Amino acid sequence: MQKIKSLMTRQGPKSPQESLSDLSPVENVRIPSKEELREMREQPIDPQAEQEIINSIEEVYFSNDSFDIVEHELEKLPPVLNLQDIEEYRDKLKKQQAAVSKKVADLILEKQPSYVKELDRVTSLQANLQLGAVICTNARRQLGFAKEGFTQASLGLLANQRKRHLLTGLLKSLRTIKTLQRTDVRLSEMLEEEDYPGAIQLCLECQKAASTFKHYSCISELNSKLQDTLEQIEEQLDVALSKTCKSFDINHYTKVQQAYTLLGKTQTAMDQLHMHFTQAIHNTVFQVVLGYVELCAGNADTKFQKMQYKDLCTHITPDSYIPCLSDLCKALWEVVLSYHRTMEWHEEYDNEETVPASDGNSMGGTEESNFDRSYVRKKLEHGLTRIWQDVQLKAKAYLLGTDMSNFKYDDFIFVLDVINRLMLVGEEFCGSKSEVLQESIKKQSVNYFKNYHRTRLEELRMFLENETWELCPVKSNFSIVQLHEFKFMGQSRSPSVSPSKHSATTSTAAVSLFEQYHNGGNPFEMQTESKDEETEDVLASNGYESDELEKCAYQDYDSDSDVPEELKRDYVDEQTGDAPVKSVSRDTLRSRKKSDYSLNKVNAPILTNTTLNIIRLVGKYLQMMNILKPIAFDVIHCMSQLFDYYLYAVYTFFGRNDMYESSGLGLISSRLRTTLNRIQESLIYLEAVPETTGSHVTAEERKEKVPSPHLSQLVVLTASGTLYGLAERVVATESLVFLAEQFECLQTHLDTMIPAAKKPFLQQFYSQTVSTASELRKPIYWIVAAKAIDYEQMLLLMAGVKWDIKEIMSQHNIYVDVLLKEFEQFSKRLGDVSRQVRIPLPVSNVLWEHCIRLANRTLVEGYANVKKCSNEGRALMQLDFQQFLMKLEKLTDIRPIPDKEFVETYIKAYYLTENDMEQFIKNHREYSTKQLTNLVTVCLGSHINKKARQKLLAAIDDIDRPKR
Repeated sequence: MQKIKSLMTRQGPKSPQESLSDLSPVENVRIPSKEELREMREQPIDPQAEQEIINSIEEVYFSNDSFDIVEHELEKLPPVLNLQDIEEYRDKLKKQQAAVSKKVADLILEKQPSYVKELDRVTSLQANLQLGAVICTNARRQLGFAKEGFTQASLGLLANQRKRHLLTGLLKSLRTIKTLQRTDVRLSEMLEEEDYPGAIQLCLECQKAASTFKHYSCISELNSKLQDTLEQIEEQLDVALSKTCKSFDINHYTKVQQAYTLLGKTQTAMDQLHMHFTQAIHNTVFQVVLGYVELCAGNADTKFQKMQYKDLCTHITPDSYIPCLSDLCKALWEVVLSYHRTMEWHEEYDNEETVPASDGNSMGGTEESNFDRSYVRKKLEHGLTRIWQDVQLKAKAYLLGTDMSNFKYDDFIFVLDVINRLMLVGEEFCGSKSEVLQESIKKQSVNYFKNYHRTRLEELRMFLENETWELCPVKSNFSIVQLHEFKFMGQSRSPSVSPSKHSATTSTAAVSLFEQYHNGGNPFEMQTESKDEETEDVLASNGYESDELEKCAYQDYDSDSDVPEELKRDYVDEQTGDAPVKSVSRDTLRSRKKSDYSLNKVNAPILTNTTLNIIRLVGKYLQMMNILKPIAFDVIHCMSQLFDYYLYAVYTFFGRNDMYESSGLGLISSRLRTTLNRIQESLIYLEAVPETTGSHVTAEERKEKVPSPHLSQLVVLTASGTLYGLAERVVATESLVFLAEQFECLQTHLDTMIPAAKKPFLQQFYSQTVSTASELRKPIYWIVAAKAIDYEQMLLLMAGVKWDIKEIMSQHNIYVDVLLKEFEQFSKRLGDVSRQVRIPLPVSNVLWEHCIRLANRTLVEGYANVKKCSNEGRALMQLDFQQFLMKLEKLTDIRPIPDKEFVETYIKAYYLTENDMEQFIKNHREYSTKQLTNLVTVCLGSHINKKARQKLLAAIDDIDRPKR
């Protein structure tokens, strides 16, 4: 059926007869006649039955492939033919053919009206075509007549005019092309003049002109050349942009930014700028360090240029470290300053461009410009932290590349000051606390400070062992703030700073570094100048001319380059700056010292050169702590060790004596004893360590400790003529007290510097150590008092006195006169010592108190040695003591007399009854067993029985047992 339909489509609508006649021979096996067709149409066939017959036709008949129907049907015949079956099958085929024929005829009849209508349209189209052919023929004939009738001259004139017009335009184009060809010369000149905006503007105009003449073949080559030139301009522009990273020039940078704006690459320029800044930081520091490394290496074959920056920093020598650091920071400052000025330029540019355009046509450009400015601003703000991080990393690599533990103090302070200034730059640059730099310098500072402090302790031990404890005379108005080590604390209060200079300093401090050095200069160039100024403000020369023969003993051993020359002088004058004019004789010098003593007898501080050296060390420690606050606790701890060691040395040299406990005077308080034990355990390395504890002392602990100092052999403490070294003892003890007073003055400053968590340590140091300095007076001066008066002679004289007299005596015993003579001699020798060293009132009082206390206790001991005593003898004791008190009060101003009640109470105890004596024994434990026993045996022996005596002696033994 599909084949029949396709055949009908190809043939078009025809009459039934024509349609049937066009069937192929295969299909035209049997064409029904008209009668048959009519019969078929007339036969009333059920459409459903007809459709079923058509559906029963084999599929092969509906295929597009042509095949032989007869052969097909013959092949279907069975091998054995049956006529009846064949006839039945033939009838079936006839029915199928009739159904198909009927269906085809119905379709043909159905489409016949459309076919007739279409045929009419084709006939009408054919008539129109014939009419069009006639019109075309007539038009051609008329055009031929026009051509023959129009003059050739008129057309030629028009053609020439048109040709002339074309040639004029061509000449103009050729001239433009010629100009374009010569543009590269002008572009090269503009690039040499660094007129980047003009060069780009010219190049863009040339490209625009070239696009107009792109139909010329030569223009394609010119376009390529202009594009190459534009790329070359961009490359040179990138180089020019990189130059602004090291030395910012506002005119140069303005041209570069205008050029990038013309190119429409503002954002790209900012990305490139940050890359150039990063590269500039690396290249700058690398070249600086490389220059110093190669300079110090000399002709070494080492290929330093191929090293990494971190490895290169390890080859810096100690001698070149500080100059290289200074140049490194100068170079980094230039880069940071360029970035800062770049930001300032963009801020000013943004302010100039904030006025919006009123023209509606430029709204799109304004939005794009605003977007670019916003991008640039954010990029610059984000770049601040990144740039400073790069600077910190470069500085960190340099700082940690060298071991600075053996640097001189001034050199290390210089390094700290440079890094501190660099951190100040970072804070002003981007508000950064420079944690990387702080951690690096803290690491180096802790390492340096431990080594430095260890060396200073060793030097302090050497100074102490060679110290002759002579007075280092200073003026009465001496103050530690006059020392240049403390200038940083009291500069505003110092009279050496003029008000104008102070105001200038204050105003300079209020201005940021970027404003101060905006137009030139470098903050890291001031370091050498400040160092020179510092050497001019050091301790001044003496108030009188120094004599080389009068120098202190320890200076022969002083090899510390940090100790200024004034420490090597006898007299330190902190106010004047005049150098000695002429030398004087020893006698003149001594006379001046005497007159100076008489003038400054009251107020002049007592200190030694070692004390002054410790104060200077404290000042240096404070400087380091002020510059680097993270190690404040370590510094304060080391400062406390300086004081501890000095206190321990003074105690060891002048105050250690085994007679303290036996004296019963409580010379060393429990607080002082605890402090001394703590110092000995934590700071002092004892060479003769017991075997039980020696194995537990590690090498690290030994390294942290200092050997106990030994008193110089030049110091003689056994001569009675010098009151057993009283002058040296006064200088040593009072210099310690003066040092403690200076520490007290620094407590407020230290309290503000130390971390809050470590403040209990500082409080304990002041309450347990510094405040105990004055307590050393008692044990140190007690030794003098114990030897200055011959107490044993007095006991012998008292033993020869007869106390069991029967008459009341009106004359005191001779031992009282001998004792008073001893005191007069002591007072005279004390005056002799005071001519050499000023003896402060507290020292004089302690000495007299010790002597009087020892004398009174000697009296009691002498009375306790009495074997027999009468009431008249007891009255004589009172007479002797009253005579002693009366004469003694004329020799000293101490009131009341120490231990006066101690003697009087003992003498009065001779009058007590048995019951009162028992209560007296219980209440007065300050007396020794021997003294109490004497009271029982001598006073009550003849008045009480043996049992009562044994009872009292047992009470005395009970009191004495806890002491044992």
